Amino acid sequence: MEYTKYEQARIIGSRALQISQGAPFMIKLSDKDLQKIGYNPLEIAKMEYKQDLIPITIRKHEPEKEEKK
Repeated sequence: MEYTKYEQARIIGSRALQISQGAPFMIKLSDKDLQKIGYNPLEIAKMEYKQDLIPITIRKHEPEKEEKK
């Protein structure tokens, strides 16, 4: 699914918050990889997003169509 840049930012930000509060990672990272990115939750969330592993979705509502008389 294609997301706007605002939706992407919201998804990544929400996931980064979850990670910073102790949620388990959805990707496997070695201690060396974690040290390389400085244990940064935002970078981990970006990596998860690129691999399409974040369990967050956005529902988009289409406007209702008016019938012509």
